[in-house]
Amino acid sequence: MQNLFLVKKSIALALLFSSTYLFAQEDKELNPVTRTYAITNANIIQSPGRKIEKGTVVVKDGLIQAVGVSVSIPPEAIVIKADSMFVYAGFIDGFSRVGVSKPKEEQKERPKDPGKPTNERAGITPQNDVRNFLNPNDKAIEELRNIGFTVAQVVPYGNLLPGQAAIVSLGAKTADGMVLVSNSAMYSELSTAENVYPATILGVMAKWRDLYRQATAAKSNQSLYASNRVGLERPLSDRSLEAFYPVIDQRMPMIFKAEKMLETQRVMILKNDLKFSLMMGDLKEGWPIINKIKSSGAKVFLSLDLPEEVKKDDKKEKEEPKKEDQPKSEGELEKEALEKRKADAIANFIGQAASFSKAGVPFGFSVMSAKPKDIPTNLRRMIAAGLSEDAALASLTTTPAQLLGLSDRMGSIDNGKMANLVITDKSYFNEKAKVRYVFADGNLYKMEVKETKKTDPNAKVEIQGSWSTTTDSPQGKSTNKVAFKKEGSNYSGTISGGRLPNEVSLKSVTLEGNSLTYTYTLNFGGRSVDVEVSATVEGDAFKGNANVGQFGSFTIEGKKDPK
Repeated sequence: MQNLFLVKKSIALALLFSSTYLFAQEDKELNPVTRTYAITNANIIQSPGRKIEKGTVVVKDGLIQAVGVSVSIPPEAIVIKADSMFVYAGFIDGFSRVGVSKPKEEQKERPKDPGKPTNERAGITPQNDVRNFLNPNDKAIEELRNIGFTVAQVVPYGNLLPGQAAIVSLGAKTADGMVLVSNSAMYSELSTAENVYPATILGVMAKWRDLYRQATAAKSNQSLYASNRVGLERPLSDRSLEAFYPVIDQRMPMIFKAEKMLETQRVMILKNDLKFSLMMGDLKEGWPIINKIKSSGAKVFLSLDLPEEVKKDDKKEKEEPKKEDQPKSEGELEKEALEKRKADAIANFIGQAASFSKAGVPFGFSVMSAKPKDIPTNLRRMIAAGLSEDAALASLTTTPAQLLGLSDRMGSIDNGKMANLVITDKSYFNEKAKVRYVFADGNLYKMEVKETKKTDPNAKVEIQGSWSTTTDSPQGKSTNKVAFKKEGSNYSGTISGGRLPNEVSLKSVTLEGNSLTYTYTLNFGGRSVDVEVSATVEGDAFKGNANVGQFGSFTIEGKKDPK
């Protein structure tokens, strides 16, 4: 992927087209030339079921300014010609740890009294704030953004009660800048710390109830003391218990990691006993109890991690089939039954989203345990298992926005909403679709898409002579002169013009069939950067990409000048 446009775009363009001025500022935080963009002639999927053909979206200062067919394009706008492409609202991850740093593992000694560990030792730190662990440079942010996610609800690492969640933008450059909603939920999981109480799941549930009821009593005492302090002993402050107060008041939901059916049922038992608002994240085995989940009113984020397909055993299929009158052994029957149960469980897992949709349970998705590279494929597997494309899109956009209380800011492409957009060259759920651009919080990211080269190793082309080249970027077009010279069977050359201060020699010019590659090095202020061009030549023209290393890749076209 091409990295950040806001800063690196300017640097990359400087490398290609400019001189020392911009390069001298490489280490500084550069503002973009403009934060106004116009995405034109696109298929705009405003929300599931709402589509505009050949429409335009105008983005300005991080917000969607206009959407429609007859939209005026501001003169300062960078125009993205999205002919026949698809524009969607940015996807929302309801539950993960993307962008959250994991605390260093520390050797935890067994306490003298394992039955009475400190809260920290037992994993009881509900007052911890995930904002203290955000890392905007986390590689996982880029990986998730590359496939269209622009917002995530993230939780801290830990057991039992690790701390409080936040909803973050995946398009910010600082930890504070990432935060869209702080303290969006209190996070818990029914897991235990090592070698201390509570050491079992039932022990965790007992401790959970005890903490919640202590917090309820502490809150009541503090309210009583606040109403009349005369003659009353001052109640002691306890940050762990006070962290529960917004949950007790139902101003903040609890979000539990609840993968398996039994775990889900236990979480719902706690909710029913204590009456808090419940979210369940990374749910993998909820289909057997859909009706219970529906009646609980819990907000659900289904896992985007799916089990692998069951591969056919070709060797087994080639085995000589048994005669009908030859009875199967008890072991063979048991093995067959086991394989069938396994296949059924996998089919139910893949079909879980379709089952929830059919049952009328609104749900979003969680990427907590999913690998980003598998997510598009897993979505298609869910669709093949009965989930409609509109329902899949809703679970990525409008529904999580609603579940997280963000509908006024995101989830659809409408005027005034955050500029969180995904632009693909085909329908997102098409197997061959590629994400071309992502807007996150109004910041543009362009994906590196390697064009299919129509190379012909037997083609006869000649490049010697002068060429006019045009490099296209979101900041506009820039033209240069490239001269190729043939010496024997080898080529050399130079590049000049445009905003380059001096003529630069080309290196490694190769022409194999109609496949042309060359590189050159730009030197600015004692720094040097290699530009690698690869293109396909057809007659007196070529088309390809100019790769500027970490700064990204830009399309380049060349046309041979008349002699």
